Amino acid sequence: MEDIQSLVVPLLEGLEVTLRIMAGAALLSIPVAVLAGLGRLSPHVWVRGIATAYVELFRGTSALVQLFWFYYVLPMFGLKLPAILVGIVVLAANSGAYGAEVVRGAIQAVAKGQREAALALNMTPALAMRRVILPQAIPAMLPPAGNLLIELLKNTALVSLITITDLTFRGQLLRSETLRTTEIFGLMLLLYFAVALVITGGIRLLERRFRVR
Repeated sequence: MEDIQSLVVPLLEGLEVTLRIMAGAALLSIPVAVLAGLGRLSPHVWVRGIATAYVELFRGTSALVQLFWFYYVLPMFGLKLPAILVGIVVLAANSGAYGAEVVRGAIQAVAKGQREAALALNMTPALAMRRVILPQAIPAMLPPAGNLLIELLKNTALVSLITITDLTFRGQLLRSETLRTTEIFGLMLLLYFAVALVITGGIRLLERRFRVR
């Protein structure tokens, strides 16, 4: 029992770092996804162009390469960011790019008549979006948003490659020190799985709440 506890304690310390990075990236990715998703639907060509370029760039390139680029290349141009900040920003930008497509698809799924009815009531397009369209689109966003959160959780393992002592980094250190590969990686799987279950449960609660409304 004490042997297992000696493994669990450092892994939980790593999990704390993982959760901090995931929470920061998730909070940052939400406004990014909404703005980029709305930008993709903008009537202005230049706004659509910027939003599309961002989405395609971060969806079409490796998250690992993005991390390396921000952490190792930007300092060559005089901009050196802390590793934690790089992890949060890159994961948020990556997740936000996928989330933008979720936002865009959910908004387009709302019946066109809803928008026309809101405009017929003298609502501005912005007010119609806020009061009529988004409240109907949010329930459709929740299931894919849950999937993106779990994907974000798994992507946090990449930050171990830019010197951040997250759960994966701690596990690798423990493995090199103790050579107890089976127990360490088994515990890591259980910890990641437990967090994913919590995310899934939270999303389902939100789905039920919005369904009732």
